[in-house]
Amino acid sequence: MALAQLSLTDFRNHPATRIDAGPGLVVLAGPNGSGKTNILEAVSLLAPGRGLRGAALDSMVRQGAARGVVSADLSGPGGAASAPIALGTAIEAGSARRKVRINGADASAAALGEWLSLLWLTPAMDRLFVESASGRRRFLDRMTLALEPSHGHHASRYEAAMRARNRLLADDRPADPAWLAALEEQMAQHGAAVDAARHRLTAALAAVLESSAPADGFPRPAIMLADGDGAQAPKWETAALADALRAGRALDRRAGRTLTGPHRTDLSVIHADQGQAAALCSTGEQKALLLSIIIGHGELIAAARGTRPILLLDEVAAHLDPARRAALFDRLATGGGQVWMTGTEMALFDAVPAGATRIAVQAGSVAEGKDAR
Repeated sequence: MALAQLSLTDFRNHPATRIDAGPGLVVLAGPNGSGKTNILEAVSLLAPGRGLRGAALDSMVRQGAARGVVSADLSGPGGAASAPIALGTAIEAGSARRKVRINGADASAAALGEWLSLLWLTPAMDRLFVESASGRRRFLDRMTLALEPSHGHHASRYEAAMRARNRLLADDRPADPAWLAALEEQMAQHGAAVDAARHRLTAALAAVLESSAPADGFPRPAIMLADGDGAQAPKWETAALADALRAGRALDRRAGRTLTGPHRTDLSVIHADQGQAAALCSTGEQKALLLSIIIGHGELIAAARGTRPILLLDEVAAHLDPARRAALFDRLATGGGQVWMTGTEMALFDAVPAGATRIAVQAGSVAEGKDAR
């Protein structure tokens, strides 16, 4: 699937913007604050979730407007010969909810996932390998959720049961053993499901990354699930996790938190060609490793769903030298699928192959053209 046409009305700094995009690479270039990322955020709201920024919905409505609207026409694998699919989302000013329409009929936000799959990379993710494990877990869970929709349910139920257990253990009064056991059983059931889904995703993605021929200048990532000490993470079975939680009550009470379980899992990434942890690589190498993972994840989704996800790559040229940028653009163009990229200057995209849609963004408006080189 690809966006054939995108319209923004009173969304962020865009009073009325329309973009006609080709099925391949789409380049958005303009100065900081012009509204490039706002366009990517608008696209991200055509899928379930809170968008690539995770921002409050009412902050997306243009100041002084009653509501913001994002709508798009999708073209299928058959291009112009396919029947277009109309998606739309509207956000009322001061509201924490959004209204979704699919082909003119009211729908839930979750239903958007049946039509469109999106992956994104933002500048906030550039430090993924050097910051806390919690950010890598969120990244891992987003990747898992894209392939296994039930993963979100199990993750939320696990977290809720863990919070309740922590409160019980922190209470000055002795906790009811039966209540604790019931919460631990819930944690074990949903935690084992969370852990199994993560292991399936990591194994499948590791195989894709291992088998893919690296583009010139692009490092090859090796990934695995790790425990808190960096060793390979265990595979949690329901009974074993329940036993570990029961045995750890005293330690957890003293620590004020649960010390054992899949919420402690980390995503370990190694520069395979150098045998070096991603956290120790240069900023440019880290960016390239992350891009390789996201592109590999897109390959998994394409194999599972029969259609490639749309990639949203914000400030994608940052930290990449000219040779690595050229390698990336060639890799994206030959891989197929629609890719939206932003940068501060169009010159950063000189190496983009011919046929791309190039869009100049300036103060909430756009001017577009087809690259005929």
